[in-house]
Amino acid sequence: MVEPFYYLAPAVILIGAVMMMPLIIGISYSFQSIELLNPFKTGWVGLDNYADLWTDRKFWIALENTFFWTFWSITFQFLLGLGLALLLNTQFFGKRLFQALVFLPWAVPTFLSALTWAWLFNPVIGPLPHWLVAVGILSEPYNILGDPDLAMWGPIMANIWFGVPFFAITLLAALQSIPSELYEAAEIDGATPWQSFTKITLPFLAPMIAITVMLRTIWIANFADLIFVMTGGGPANSTQILSTYIFTTAFRKLDFGYASTIAVALLAILLVYALILLWLRKKLVRI
Repeated sequence: MVEPFYYLAPAVILIGAVMMMPLIIGISYSFQSIELLNPFKTGWVGLDNYADLWTDRKFWIALENTFFWTFWSITFQFLLGLGLALLLNTQFFGKRLFQALVFLPWAVPTFLSALTWAWLFNPVIGPLPHWLVAVGILSEPYNILGDPDLAMWGPIMANIWFGVPFFAITLLAALQSIPSELYEAAEIDGATPWQSFTKITLPFLAPMIAITVMLRTIWIANFADLIFVMTGGGPANSTQILSTYIFTTAFRKLDFGYASTIAVALLAILLVYALILLWLRKKLVRI
């Protein structure tokens, strides 16, 4: 009975060391003052960093922006990904080419994606501001990424384009695992396409939807690349999210203690969210 654990022990110890040691060290940093620009002011400070975090206005702005950025990114990615998965689950001319084009954004490096979308939003050489003027959304082409009220939508659009393939791939795999006999029986019983979708497709997809939404939400909340390249968190912190705030605090202000505190706060929020989603998934599997 014990012998299998002996074989697993080296892998478990290695994985535990790789995952747990940085986590423990990072959490310990949040209780310390570690400022490279102030090397003589180091040591344990207890909960002082967390007290500073509670009164940090920029942290609450970044937290609100994180919810906004994550919610709209995940909503559009899921809806568009589900639509593409349903489309790719049918037969039509040119399906293979279309499927390759759908999955292409996932293969593009995020840095290159951010640069491309920043160019698209450029009011001088980029086409998007001029198209928005042509359809009457904007009165004149201007730098949307420089507008505090609209700047966040630039990285969100880039993130939607980048993340849709993830949902399309995973949901397409789940769709193809649904027995076709169920749809045939529903059609014989006179069910409409909408009834088949709500009574067969969605219940079968629900557990997969829960886990993919959870994973993608965690990735997006930690995904600073697009925002950092396109806006740098500006203008006036209007696109600053917690992950970019962690990066700028650690590598621009060189305050690793406070950056670790922000990271622990983000970890706690995502942990609570993941536990809720896993509980919901467990309920959906039972149903």
